[in-house]
Amino acid sequence: MVQSQSESFPMDFTTAESCVDDVINVVGKDIVLGLPLGLGKPNQLVNAFYQKVKDNPDLSLRIITALSLEKPRPKSEVEGKFLVPFVERVFGDYVELEYMRAIRNKSLPDNISVSEFYFKAGGMKNVESAQQNYISTNYTFVCRDLVDNGVNVLAQLVAEQEVDGENWLSLSSNTDVTLDVIPLLDQAREEGRKIVTIAQVHDDLPFMYNNAMVEPDYFDMIVRNKNYQTRLFAPPNMSVPLQDYMAGFYASTLVKDGGTLQIGIGSLGDAIVYASKLRHEENDVYQTLLKQSVLDEEVVQRIGGKEPFDKGLYGSSEMFVNGFMHLINAGIVKRKVYDDVPLQQLLNAGLISEEVFADTLTVLMNAGIISAQLTFADVSYLHHWGIFANDVIWDNDCIRIDNKRFTLYLTNDENFSDICQYCLGDKLKHGIYMHGGFFLGPQDFYKTLKEMPREDSENICMSSVGHINQLDFDAELLKTQRLDARFINTGMMVTLGGAVVSDGLEDGTIVSGVGGQYNFVAMAHSLPGARSILCVRSTRGSGKDLKSNILPHYGHTTIPRHLRDIVVTEYGVAELRGKTDQQIIIELVKVADAQFQDELIDYAKEHGKLVKDYMLPEKYRNNTAENLAAMLGEWKGKGYFPPFPLGTDFTDEEIALGKSLRGIKAVMDEPKSMIKAVLRSFIRKVDEKEAEPYLERIGLAHPNTAKEILLQHLLLLELEDNGYLKSL
Repeated sequence: MVQSQSESFPMDFTTAESCVDDVINVVGKDIVLGLPLGLGKPNQLVNAFYQKVKDNPDLSLRIITALSLEKPRPKSEVEGKFLVPFVERVFGDYVELEYMRAIRNKSLPDNISVSEFYFKAGGMKNVESAQQNYISTNYTFVCRDLVDNGVNVLAQLVAEQEVDGENWLSLSSNTDVTLDVIPLLDQAREEGRKIVTIAQVHDDLPFMYNNAMVEPDYFDMIVRNKNYQTRLFAPPNMSVPLQDYMAGFYASTLVKDGGTLQIGIGSLGDAIVYASKLRHEENDVYQTLLKQSVLDEEVVQRIGGKEPFDKGLYGSSEMFVNGFMHLINAGIVKRKVYDDVPLQQLLNAGLISEEVFADTLTVLMNAGIISAQLTFADVSYLHHWGIFANDVIWDNDCIRIDNKRFTLYLTNDENFSDICQYCLGDKLKHGIYMHGGFFLGPQDFYKTLKEMPREDSENICMSSVGHINQLDFDAELLKTQRLDARFINTGMMVTLGGAVVSDGLEDGTIVSGVGGQYNFVAMAHSLPGARSILCVRSTRGSGKDLKSNILPHYGHTTIPRHLRDIVVTEYGVAELRGKTDQQIIIELVKVADAQFQDELIDYAKEHGKLVKDYMLPEKYRNNTAENLAAMLGEWKGKGYFPPFPLGTDFTDEEIALGKSLRGIKAVMDEPKSMIKAVLRSFIRKVDEKEAEPYLERIGLAHPNTAKEILLQHLLLLELEDNGYLKSL
């Protein structure tokens, strides 16, 4: 338990400003503020720290965090017409972080600095201060790095609720770092450092049970203010492009029923969820698609499967994404794990099930887990795991339920039969089918979590990255729980040697961060039956700027080649683990875009890594975007592979406009295409009444300038080409 530095703890505050003043009285003028990544930042409190230090040059503030969330901002006038109304509707009165606004405006005061260990992908590519102050670290090293960097204030958004008659706080969306760092901060306090921990309560934050629950005195200070109950940041689901749908489909074939799953945020994660649901709910369609692909069914059967998820999956992921909730609701994520090695081993072996029967007691006794003559410890064990009913009571030399008494001897057949008849529970208790470190997602995700009945919510355990991202927490237990784990993440590029680039560029620019990817890849090589699956789009860019993401070599690596395992592109699965360099090159060329296969082969031959007479089999020569579109076109016509498989906050008009505006941007990037499109747009005519809702939504119903007239015509052309409007 955290020891407060105040006379009474926790200290309660109704304003962030008064809390900040008290913090400075404790820690002094130099503040090093540690904040959770993503949703768990107490923005009003953070802004109060920022404003206080900004207004007082004799103070200093260093913020250490990750994934500082920002509302989307338009990059052009026409994008603003589309985006601003959407942002106002979806993000409402969400309070922005002042330090992010200052970073964007290059107005961060000299006495304030911000260091992050993970960026929103691409969000800080051209921001010098962010690039200069970035901290490269594994997610599991963050706690150590916070302490080493002198963090003396830890602040977090929390939920609050009465549970069984007592008031509790919940770390809710961010148990990830907090659970691991608090013991380190306790140790630092014992060494004489002045440290303050602060919670800011938010009533809309879902109350998560299990490891997320902490008593109020876990924190030194608590801020409660109804005016701070502004909209939680909720990024909307984005559309899933064709490449991600296919990569997600291939990845889903590598997931083994009865196993363990980790996925990340974004369109690829959504695609994996969609494909997994298709496998489970419409297996005939799923298997037909599999037959249409070039995927080797031997690989599918050996590594994953194509049948529905009868046993179900257990989710263990640093990020508990919205997709996992869809898998839970679909009955796919349902395999529970238990924090008891012998019990879990019996479940794994199929000797017992989650249903409690007379045989359950027999198996436990034969395995030596309980004694033939029950002890108090045995009865407590059986109680805890739900094998005995709640109202079974230990009564000295017997157990009883209501007025019925039974001896402690399980070897007495009559007594054993009576105990089984009257004392057994129905199902095992305290099982978990989802472990997560943090969550972030759309508003309906938070709403679902908040409204879940307690008995369902308790199947989800938010925990620390020290628990989820590695085996050091309890290697024997975690190896027993994490059967056939599939850790599925994304990369930007892969080299012909099998190294993967995920976080940055060879010129030193950081695109996102290492996060937990290295942890999961390394863990996949340590867990029996586990596999690391890294999904990489085969190409980036378009037209003359199209480039391969499978490269001969690259000057930066996130996952070194000796940790290679499985790479998936939209064209298939490359299994790399344990293979020779030549075999790895062949596997990767098979899943490369057809435009780049020959140059990759030529490079490998030139450098002696591929035999001179190697010929790529013809069946792998059809890796083109056009062939992919043709393959899925029929299914899309039947309603499969929708733009937003997990739902969306966009209206139908906004979906149409978004797609069409992307088309206009692509056209404008190609001068020749632009000229042709402009000519076509002024020749073709559409139904003005049908077009009116789109034009009104984007403010182009009554264009006033030549530029607006041009945009209107191009937009109508794109809407027609995309099938949203009919030509007259």
